[in-house]
Amino acid sequence: MADDRVIAALDIGTSTVVVAIADRDDDGKLEVVGLGTAPSHGLRRGVVINIEATLRSVAAAVEAAEQMAGREISGVITGIAGGHIEGLNSRGVVAVTGKGREITEDDIDRVIDAAKAVVIPMDREVIHVIPQEFVVDEQGGIKNPLDMIGVRLEAEVHIITGSVTSAQNLVKCVNRAGFKVNDIVLQSLAAARAVLTDDEKELGVLLIDLGGGTTDILMYREGAPFYTSVLPVGGAQVTGDLSIMLKTPTESAEMIKHEAGCCYMPLVEPGEPVIIPGVGGRPPASIARDELCRIIEPRMAEIYTMVREKIEPKGYLRHLGAGVVLTGGGALLPGAVELAQDVFETSVRIGQPGNLGGIGSVYQSPEYSTVIGLALHAAAGADAEPTVAVDKSGAGILPGLMRWFRNFFE
Repeated sequence: MADDRVIAALDIGTSTVVVAIADRDDDGKLEVVGLGTAPSHGLRRGVVINIEATLRSVAAAVEAAEQMAGREISGVITGIAGGHIEGLNSRGVVAVTGKGREITEDDIDRVIDAAKAVVIPMDREVIHVIPQEFVVDEQGGIKNPLDMIGVRLEAEVHIITGSVTSAQNLVKCVNRAGFKVNDIVLQSLAAARAVLTDDEKELGVLLIDLGGGTTDILMYREGAPFYTSVLPVGGAQVTGDLSIMLKTPTESAEMIKHEAGCCYMPLVEPGEPVIIPGVGGRPPASIARDELCRIIEPRMAEIYTMVREKIEPKGYLRHLGAGVVLTGGGALLPGAVELAQDVFETSVRIGQPGNLGGIGSVYQSPEYSTVIGLALHAAAGADAEPTVAVDKSGAGILPGLMRWFRNFFE
């Protein structure tokens, strides 16, 4: 019988698969007791393209986490990402039908149902419906209208949709690796839970999750998600540039990026040498670190510029009172903050999970933001801020897809 005090979170990234195992006490407080990583194979830009390779990566990461934690897991909460993710804002309006015009749970459910009644293609499904604010008789800015008196109830919501087949393939990998998917959460929402403060969300903040194959964008305004997007570029493109320009294998290019890479020229000492491993029996070569930066900086600047071009035409930049928060493995690249400050012309910081106890500070790094956020989401459960689909039968997973899971895998 599964122990409901044990939470397992699974982050299947393009470059790395990460699993975190945490204990939850009676108050819902978490303690991380296990962390496992494995190289990710079988994904391209956040989407599964090889099920067998992906399930092997999942199994390896889970095994490593289980060994550290000293216990076995049977179910996981996992994240979903990829270029197929899209977000939109919608509004619904209903008449209050409660006794004495008192707003009830039924009225709230009806207005959210009205707000999410948008037309989407057949191959897409709603993943999350997140209330932004409620309006009672033209009085806006209401976070919870329950028990208020009114005639007309409106709801503004943020709807996140994704490809049904991408989610199906993701879950199939996890199931075939021997584990049950308990819930699916958008990865950028999970990362936001781990690294953003309530004050930042209220003031307006842009979260940029710099992954290996994708860059996830999530903007909060007045405490709720307001804009969601995913760019099909990430750290793998930086590595690819290095591999081509230095004429070295991808593995060597990745190592050079981690050990000597920088994406902001003013931080680099001119002439500082970097050794490039030899290939095919050739002797090692040397390159100046500032030359390395000249390869990396344009690609990182391009990624930031692409993010800015997504939000600037909509006028969202002026709503970033709390600036920009960088997370994900790409945020570890020296110069990432300074370059982002130049591109966005606002304050920028690196976001990483706080200390939850357990195995120390191992997981307090931007690369673990998503997996720790998934664990926090699972621990918060029904008492959490609304970040899951309103449909009760889906428990946060795409409602139609959840039925497909049960029919196919059980």
